[in-house]
Amino acid sequence: MAAKYRVGVIGHTGRGNYGHGIGEAWLHIPDTEIVAVADPDEKGRKAAAASLKAPRAFADYRAMLDETKPDIVSICPRWLDQHRDMVVAAAERSIHIYMEKPMCRNLEEADQMVAVSEKNNVKLVIGHQTRYSPKLPVIRNMIEDGVIGRVLELRGRGKEDRRGGGEDLWVLGSHIMNLMHFFGGEANWCFAHVQDKNEPVTGGDVVEGPEGIGPLAGDNIAAVYGMDEGVTGYFGSHRNTPGGRFALQIMGSGGIIEIRTGFLPQAYLLKDPSWSPGRSGIKWVPISSAGPGKEEPLKDPSGHGGNVTACLDLLEAIVEDRQPECSIYEARTTVEMIAGVFESHRQGQPVSMPLENRKNPLSLL
Repeated sequence: MAAKYRVGVIGHTGRGNYGHGIGEAWLHIPDTEIVAVADPDEKGRKAAAASLKAPRAFADYRAMLDETKPDIVSICPRWLDQHRDMVVAAAERSIHIYMEKPMCRNLEEADQMVAVSEKNNVKLVIGHQTRYSPKLPVIRNMIEDGVIGRVLELRGRGKEDRRGGGEDLWVLGSHIMNLMHFFGGEANWCFAHVQDKNEPVTGGDVVEGPEGIGPLAGDNIAAVYGMDEGVTGYFGSHRNTPGGRFALQIMGSGGIIEIRTGFLPQAYLLKDPSWSPGRSGIKWVPISSAGPGKEEPLKDPSGHGGNVTACLDLLEAIVEDRQPECSIYEARTTVEMIAGVFESHRQGQPVSMPLENRKNPLSLL
């Protein structure tokens, strides 16, 4: 590849826009240049070209890929219904990818995206920025050093706002699933129940979800996962019950570690085997990238630290011909853990993972 990487940016104003800084990150990375932007909305296209300093702008992203021949493309829209086609178009042209999460609407699409990427040796990074937090290796080392004893449970919840339930699982639960996988290994089975207005979801409750999610249902999710080494994972989301619980708690025989989301997320240690600070009197200790109880030495003045670090990992993965830290396989696992919730509910029993059914389970309910 050339010394300077050529980057194209795909957005769609009014249908997912430009995501969470997925394109802007390249403005902060040396040896890269944004050569073009694509957006079918004329007003949005002009605004994006100006803000991203892109010399060319296209209404059709395929035309942009063909005419400007970028080395890398950022797929920015949040709407999931566009992701599969955009990834396939880029991968068929051997263009590497940085993209907004979640990856796609169902496992059938995920498998297609993996297949075309493998065929053309394309590297894809999914924009789970917390995976690139410098706090994650610190927390993993703490766990491996036995700071909280043996890990017993992983507990996560969504934001539980108006999107609580199925939509929360897709949009924000994807962050939690990715962290569960990082700390707990593979999910080997899932047992879940989905309710709407306190009743089990049926086919009549299924609607077309917002933001291109596809078939969607449920205002209350309760899911259990069997992870590696006997660890149990839990995820829950109940609509209109916000309370700042959006986080992952790692529960060990000697205490708890809690981590929220972001490049420098809030993270805490509770060295209390009873998991009850009110009873034990033990206090939560903040965790920084330097360790528990230490001041945070790092800053993120641009606000793009997670995206920039992810993009740098993509560049290194291209040069070293390896998979990135948060790769297309990680992205598919997140989709699989989400789909497992609805598939278990559909079958009314625990389901083994990987799932046999690769379609959206709600479309079969």
